[in-house]
Amino acid sequence: ALGILSATDVVAVWMIWVLAGLTGTVTALGMPSQQSFLYEMVGPDDLANAVGLNSVVINSSRIIGPAIGAVLIAGVGIASCFFINAASFVAVILALAAMRTAELHRSAPVPREPGQVRAGLRYAWRTPSLRVPLLMLAVVSTLAYNYSVVLPLLTKSVFGRGGGSYGVLSAAMGVGALAGAFIMASRARPSRRLLVGGAFAFGAVTVALALVPGYYASLVLLVLIGAAAVLFISTTNALLQLNAADVMRGRVMALWSIVFLGSTPIGGPITGLLVRGLGVRWAIAVGGVATLAVATTAALALRHRRIRDGRCEAPVCLPDGPAPGDALGEAVEVGAAALPREAPAEGRTGPH
Repeated sequence: ALGILSATDVVAVWMIWVLAGLTGTVTALGMPSQQSFLYEMVGPDDLANAVGLNSVVINSSRIIGPAIGAVLIAGVGIASCFFINAASFVAVILALAAMRTAELHRSAPVPREPGQVRAGLRYAWRTPSLRVPLLMLAVVSTLAYNYSVVLPLLTKSVFGRGGGSYGVLSAAMGVGALAGAFIMASRARPSRRLLVGGAFAFGAVTVALALVPGYYASLVLLVLIGAAAVLFISTTNALLQLNAADVMRGRVMALWSIVFLGSTPIGGPITGLLVRGLGVRWAIAVGGVATLAVATTAALALRHRRIRDGRCEAPVCLPDGPAPGDALGEAVEVGAAALPREAPAEGRTGPH
């Protein structure tokens, strides 16, 4: 649609708003399915690697894509770029059609019943191994992961530089994100230590960014911020999928998408108010301190609940064998679905 509007030169601002809204709606509906499909493609043993590789692809495209786009815009024009982008989805559709569906790690289909959204919320809240990562993600995404707002202001107001320098700062963060994605892809399983450690690292480096005076020191710190952010977000994603029972995985990942994507329209204005009232550096520092605080709180909560790398008191634990929903034991009613409760695993060892 954007290609046709651009080619016919009838595009108006309201049309872009409508198309952007539709794109956001489709993304919000599709992302939970995409995240859950990773689990079905690779199973629990390789999920962390799959999440990491997915992050590698996403962050590589963020670095390479703008460069390719700039060349195409100069060579064939904006309208042709939209058409080329639309045509690229054919390759994705063909790849999905070529998959050997018999090899998928399918979960039993969940019948549609009233109250499923409420049941998903209740299940996530009552399961500490889901509640803690989701709350951490909500705080970090809302208060600290707003670099689309902060970086332009940091470049212009603090360093007195222009658009080129902003592009370099963004690229530095992208390089760090790519490095973090490779680290995540190399790990066999996610862990509580990586979740809390990633949050601590992200918060500490964010506070350091608020304090350093120089542009080039900020470049180095943004590389570290990008790596820590991807480690934290990817670990959250993988832990939620592993800890969720099969019948609840789609709803849990829908909550992940709501928290991660929904934080932008909430956190952006909050960051803007902090910048206006306190300044750019203080706004960055507030996000870093909030991240350190939530990481400390999560570490204490996880220690209190004895949620270890394979030992917990939650209804569903990080598995060392069967998928969480396959364990035998006392059933826990969650809406219309009865989920099994695992006893505390005294002799189990989890992922390392």
